[in-house]
Amino acid sequence: MTSQAALAPHKAASDMTAIFARSLASAARDDVPYRHWTLTHVFDEAVVDALCALPFPAPSLDGVSGARELHNNTRQYFDAANNAAYAVCGEVASVFQSPDVVGMIAKATGSNLDGTYLRIEYAQDQDGFWLKPHTDLGVKKLTLLYYLADAPGQADLGTDIYAAETDWAKRSAFERNTALVFVPSDNTWHGFEPRPIAGVRKSVIINYVTDEWRAREQLAYPQTPVHA
Repeated sequence: MTSQAALAPHKAASDMTAIFARSLASAARDDVPYRHWTLTHVFDEAVVDALCALPFPAPSLDGVSGARELHNNTRQYFDAANNAAYAVCGEVASVFQSPDVVGMIAKATGSNLDGTYLRIEYAQDQDGFWLKPHTDLGVKKLTLLYYLADAPGQADLGTDIYAAETDWAKRSAFERNTALVFVPSDNTWHGFEPRPIAGVRKSVIINYVTDEWRAREQLAYPQTPVHA
């Protein structure tokens, strides 16, 4: 049965924007090994609960991992269909599409987001999942990895951060309602080292991508670029 929390509306966009603005304004910046930000209290608890309750099935890895592209046929997005079907998907997409939020992010990070497109993925990683180090450099102009830790024993499931492709530096904390943000460049190496995963590792991956992004069906608003 679909959770009513996932279907029912929650905060007005203005309230969600204000909460995100406070989170972004108080974000901790770290320049080692590359510039990135850690956000806390990104949304209110009703939104977090609704995101955790989304009824998308956790996909099977079938013994294969290392890149998300290996499982493109089972990936879930805040696309037009899901934004219409689940209120929380539409709400989150609306906030990150808004000129106010785009402007805030661009000012805080220095990334030029004007004319990019919003792509939001709902990721559910099970035991056996891992990601090889990669940079997101190319058509992605901003990466925000939002964590939905909702099971015991998940504190060590954060993103691995590298000084170089094979030079592990540190690991972000996998804490509920927090996010890791960076502007992709040739040194923004990150991934997920193989290790046991308790339960399902849920996260929301928010990217702003250029018009060169080919899989338009993944975009929240495929015909409408963002503007600050």
